Amino acid sequence: MAEKNKKMAAALAAVNVYLQQEEALVSEQMAASSAQQARLTESNGWGMSGRVEMMTMRRLIQMRAFGRIS
Repeated sequence: MAEKNKKMAAALAAVNVYLQQEEALVSEQMAASSAQQARLTESNGWGMSGRVEMMTMRRLIQMRAFGRIS
């Protein structure tokens, strides 16, 4: 009976260690992804201005193109 209890305790300890390692891995991945998202959300004023200007020009070109169809 003592042999069975030792095996059960060893198996439970191994499962516990595995679960702790998985939780640590998930928390590291979450931290890395949040850090990456923080870098992506940093705005560059010149870049944003350029994208807004491109969208404005495209909108004006589309308005000209559709205005000729009518």
